[in-house]
Amino acid sequence: MKEEIKMKKILSILIFLNMFAAFGQGDPVVLDAEGNREIDKAYRTAMTPRVIDTTIPTTIVDYPLLSLKFETSTEVEKINPASIKMKEKLPQLYSTYIKLGVGSELMPLGEVYYNSKRSRKFVYGAHLKHLSSFGNISGLSRAQFDRTKLGVYGGINEKRYSVNGDIHYNNQGLHYYGISDTLNLDNDSIAQRYGDFGISGSYSSHIKDSAKLNYTLGMAYNNYRSIKPMDEAFEDWRAKENLFAVTSSWFYKYGKETYSADFNVRYNGYNYGIINKSSNGLDTGLVLDNIVINLKPNITTYLFNDRFKANIGVDIVLDIHNKTKMYIYPLAEIKYSMFNDIFIPYAGIRGGLKQTSFKSLTLENEFIRPNIELRNEKKPIEFYGGIKGTLSKRISFDAGISFASVRDKALFINDTVQSFGNQFDVIYDTMNVTRIEGSISYQLLEKIKIDGIGRYYSYSPINNSYAWNLPQFQFIIRGHYNLYDKFLFNIDFNIEEGRRGLGFGLDEETTIENGQRISKLGFVTDINLGIEYRYNKRISAFVQFNNLASQKYNRWYNAQVHAFQVLGGVTFRL
Repeated sequence: MKEEIKMKKILSILIFLNMFAAFGQGDPVVLDAEGNREIDKAYRTAMTPRVIDTTIPTTIVDYPLLSLKFETSTEVEKINPASIKMKEKLPQLYSTYIKLGVGSELMPLGEVYYNSKRSRKFVYGAHLKHLSSFGNISGLSRAQFDRTKLGVYGGINEKRYSVNGDIHYNNQGLHYYGISDTLNLDNDSIAQRYGDFGISGSYSSHIKDSAKLNYTLGMAYNNYRSIKPMDEAFEDWRAKENLFAVTSSWFYKYGKETYSADFNVRYNGYNYGIINKSSNGLDTGLVLDNIVINLKPNITTYLFNDRFKANIGVDIVLDIHNKTKMYIYPLAEIKYSMFNDIFIPYAGIRGGLKQTSFKSLTLENEFIRPNIELRNEKKPIEFYGGIKGTLSKRISFDAGISFASVRDKALFINDTVQSFGNQFDVIYDTMNVTRIEGSISYQLLEKIKIDGIGRYYSYSPINNSYAWNLPQFQFIIRGHYNLYDKFLFNIDFNIEEGRRGLGFGLDEETTIENGQRISKLGFVTDINLGIEYRYNKRISAFVQFNNLASQKYNRWYNAQVHAFQVLGGVTFRL
């Protein structure tokens, strides 16, 4: 036994040394030796083979139902009412405003206004105004005049609709004074008086649902007439005009587009004297029925976050006058806002028909004779474009140019057939009109407001040398200054140049072109200054200086204006 143990130790040492020798030499070393190795006895497992599934069943856990109903208690805390502190109170409104004054050359002035105060539902009011003058212009016939206006209006404003209406009556007296006083004409023979009565009303829907159609419906009637002849036998020989109008406007908004359409019917009946007869052998009776029906559909769309706006449509007009004609006028305009409304370039094409009436002509020139021909002014096409915007929060501007073709443009010339040249006749011509206009405005809260406007016109009439009595250049400045809410200053500065009149005499200012006598109407400089002193919120005093340059320029050919005038008075708020 001891020998076996020694043999095992010797064998272990040799194996250990051979291992170091194997790591130290490149070739393997093989040793043969004898020894005893004990091997465990083999045995057989007494189990039957079976298939073990990889799916391990999960134990089903049963949870009891939990009750989700809990008893709760509610306690309401009181909230104190909110208080609003207004930095500025709304200004107090007064229902009645009265203005009384008198001017040089005995010129009385009176104005009374009555208006409703703040109301969400009702609005109403009335006004009465009168201005007259008993002064004359040196070297000319009687130049006195008077103007009286009365108006009443009212309205109801609801969430879904609004109703508005008004009634007016105007009475204007004047004299055809544009004639030398050496003729010693009877004042009544050169007197004229216009009576104007009208009533109108409208209904507008205000449905907020974008899927609904909103609309405005309106109706109007107006009666306008000239002075009644002194001789009752010639009672029919006066201008009488009746106008009836039915208007409507419809619009529907869908997404970014707004679809709209206007449909209007206007009838104007003008009557002077008896048809095919004459009162004095110089005039002729006139009966003119003028109906204008127009349909104007258009579409407005917005793009690029509402910076781009486009409007496209047409104006279909049926003109029933001496002849029945239909016109189709284009309507298209585009605008684009740049740099947050700092610059807004725009361009467009438009056209249309303007109904001419005896009233519209007398509002432009009250010295026309009562028997005139009426033609509607037609503008087949006009191109326009420009740029507007704001230079700062206080300064805005607009500059543009337009080119238009105009047919039957009304021009005023002195009538030397039925008068002494102190009345005006109306002639019509076709012309191209170019207008260049620029304006700039400055406003500092309610303290300072200044507007400057410059216009240049170019006319090219076909049958006349000039567009009679129309200016070629205009420059206007309007300003308002509020000093400590005590002194209010207003100024109007108007300059005109380039006007021509169709003359009938020969003087240094008259030239002959194309067989027509041309008279320059001269340079116009008209400056008006108004000052108001507020004693308190209810009482104030004012003074108005008119025509500070004291220039007796011709408002129309051979019709001068009054020289320097002063008008002063007081105002009351009740």
